[in-house]
Amino acid sequence: MPILRLAYTTQFLLALLAVFVLWGDVGGQSHLDLMPWYLKLGLGGGASLAVVKATGAAVSHERAWNGATLRWAGILLALLMGCGLASYYYHVYGEQDDGDDETQTSSLVGRPGLTGRPDYRVRDGSTAPHRLR
Repeated sequence: MPILRLAYTTQFLLALLAVFVLWGDVGGQSHLDLMPWYLKLGLGGGASLAVVKATGAAVSHERAWNGATLRWAGILLALLMGCGLASYYYHVYGEQDDGDDETQTSSLVGRPGLTGRPDYRVRDGSTAPHRLR
C-alpha cells in the first residue's frame, strides 16, 4: 500500500500543476492573478483532489466506470466550471489596467495640400505624408 499512496500523491501534485496551467491558459493569467489565494487554493486543490479520488474509485472497483468514479468526475466538472465562473467574474469586475502608457495614439490633422485635397499627417514627428484614400 505505501507505493500506491506515493502514486496518488504524485498524481495529486501533477494534477495540481495541470489544473493551474490549464486555468491560466484558458481563463487568462491576468484574471488568475487578481483572485485571492483562498479561492485559487479551494478550486484548484479541490479539482486536483477530485482527479485523485476519481482515479482511486476507478482502481478500487472491478469496473473502471462505476458510480463512485462518475460521482467524482461530476464533482471535478463542477469545480472546473467554478474555475471558469471565477475567471469570468474577475474578467468583468476585476481591476482594469489602463494601457495608456503602452499604446501610442496619434491624431490626424487635415491640412490642404498643393492639389487642394487634404493632406493627412500623423503628429509623431515623421516627415512622410500619410494619405487616406
